[in-house]
Amino acid sequence: MKKYIFNRIIQALFCVVLITIIVFSLTRISGDPVLLMVPPEATKEDIEEMREVLGLKKPIYIQYWKFISKAVQGDFGRSLRWNVPCLSLFWERFPNTLLLGSAAMAFAVIVGIPVGIFSSIMVGRWFDNFGKIFALLGQALPVFWLGIMLMIVFAVWLGLLPTSGMGTWKHLLMPTVTLGWYFTASLTRLTRSAMLDVLDMEYIKMARIMGVPGYMVVWKQALKNAFIPILTLGAVNFIILLNGTVITETGLADWLWMPFSPGIFP
Repeated sequence: MKKYIFNRIIQALFCVVLITIIVFSLTRISGDPVLLMVPPEATKEDIEEMREVLGLKKPIYIQYWKFISKAVQGDFGRSLRWNVPCLSLFWERFPNTLLLGSAAMAFAVIVGIPVGIFSSIMVGRWFDNFGKIFALLGQALPVFWLGIMLMIVFAVWLGLLPTSGMGTWKHLLMPTVTLGWYFTASLTRLTRSAMLDVLDMEYIKMARIMGVPGYMVVWKQALKNAFIPILTLGAVNFIILLNGTVITETGLADWLWMPFSPGIFP
């Protein structure tokens, strides 16, 4: 057991180092940050002086060592756009991202798991067909398209929900559905398949033969054993939600000039 934990720690450290190298490389190949910082009328001498101040004229391995040595101390540099420390900017905006991600995950759990359970109980019937269509649409519709359609219908046509700002449940409703439907669909499909596997097991058949009420068989015995893969997927989806809310928070705002709550990214 100790050897296994040690190996996992080594693998995690290797992944962290590899991620830092990838992030550092992407910032270097995506363009010259100095050109974004200096004004348009800056001379070539001004640009070279800025590169010297930022240490961009040093060898790449020295730049990486400076980057990683500051990062382990909690210094992730300053935002080129806002000119404030990136870490403080992250903590300033992360609560909004956490709120939206948690609301989307709650929507996925509250809707996806019950739909998957009832679909597994009523296999081949109308509700099962509805669950399949619901899951298919959730995984097929692009997030940005769904967000645009919700704004057109509920904000522009019906005038029921706001398209910008934050503070009330109405501001949170459309972004929650937009972000959570895809993960609701994945939970629905996994819950249905996991429940079908468990409901076909011998101990479930024996419980039915012994006269155990159907609701107890489904909700107490079958769901408890089918919940392991569901819980695993839910945890993974929640991390993906926190990383992917930037599309819903800022992407639609850029396309439609109607911002949701500010995202965690500068």
